[in-house]
Amino acid sequence: MKVKGTVHRYGNHVDTDVIIPARVLNNPDKKNLASHCMEDIDKEFASRVKDGDIIVAGINFGCGSSREHAPLAIKASGIGCVIAENFARIFYRNAINIGLAVLECPKAVQEICNGDILEIDLEAGIINSLSSKKTYKAESFPPFMQEIIKAGGLINYIKTTN
Repeated sequence: MKVKGTVHRYGNHVDTDVIIPARVLNNPDKKNLASHCMEDIDKEFASRVKDGDIIVAGINFGCGSSREHAPLAIKASGIGCVIAENFARIFYRNAINIGLAVLECPKAVQEICNGDILEIDLEAGIINSLSSKKTYKAESFPPFMQEIIKAGGLINYIKTTN
């Protein structure tokens, strides 16, 4: 599975309340969540993001509450992958459960810039920056997790295997 898109870069400790503010959770419709994604740190994100784009962030991405709405909002906005130095544990698992690809790659995070164009081979964990012509290696997902992401999340995966 491959993803290609423009980088939207953020810093460290981006918490779930910043990813999707609690004030909008009374309408959990995916389009509504996408329209408010990242608005508290990037007012233009929802209007700028395109299908396949990539979020790159620092340490502890997705910290805070355990709400599944955060990775759901990111995925619904069109983001194809999130790359971070590391993720909050519950966010990481929630991302896999809803079929959002997440990769940990500190070297890539240190060097990739906002607006760069990346092409990612999720199965191999290879991140190619088409802007800088550099290649980075993240740890790829085990095959069963790749299948969950390909299926669009854990529920879809379970439906297809039964």
